[in-house]
Amino acid sequence: MLVRDWMTPDPITVTPDTPVMDALRILKEGNFRRLPVVDAGGGLVGITTRKDLKDAMPSKATTLSVWELNYLLSKLTVAEMMARPVITAAEGEYMEDAALRMQEHHVGGLPVLNDAGVLSGIITTMDVLRAFTGILGMREGGKRLTLDMPDVPGSLERATGAVLPSNIISVATFGGENGRRRFVMRVNGEGVKDVRRRVQDAGIDVLE
Repeated sequence: MLVRDWMTPDPITVTPDTPVMDALRILKEGNFRRLPVVDAGGGLVGITTRKDLKDAMPSKATTLSVWELNYLLSKLTVAEMMARPVITAAEGEYMEDAALRMQEHHVGGLPVLNDAGVLSGIITTMDVLRAFTGILGMREGGKRLTLDMPDVPGSLERATGAVLPSNIISVATFGGENGRRRFVMRVNGEGVKDVRRRVQDAGIDVLE
């Protein structure tokens, strides 16, 4: 599962000299939250968000006249508000690595660069959620099982054997307590109606 499979390709961009008001208009019309900033040659030089741009707007309590306010806004550009250096993702890296970087840096999106270092897409929290639900087979129906098993080699093999002849759509695991591990499976197909009983009959704990 690579970033290129889930990113939004060819994102809309702005340049450093784009007026803040124009950037806000682009964000509003496109209904998105961030804009990569590129130079005249198309190289990525920054990123700006709706919040960054709105924070740059004068307070409603300002004593400036309308003329003064419009003059100041016309002079305010993205270059003054963009974040740099930019935290990025690579097209060919694993989605989970990009998601971890987003978490570590507390950002909601990463511009994506291709092998030549050129901006080719953007990955956002929504894309991470799409990937997560896709991996877990949420749109494929079936039955969800949460199994509590010893965290030892062979546990997954034992679980999959108990599920047969049903078809396993997805498997995810996470550590439990006291040397245990949780296996979250989504299954469908033959025998799915009785799959819970078969797993329990195999001596495996099935959680509610």
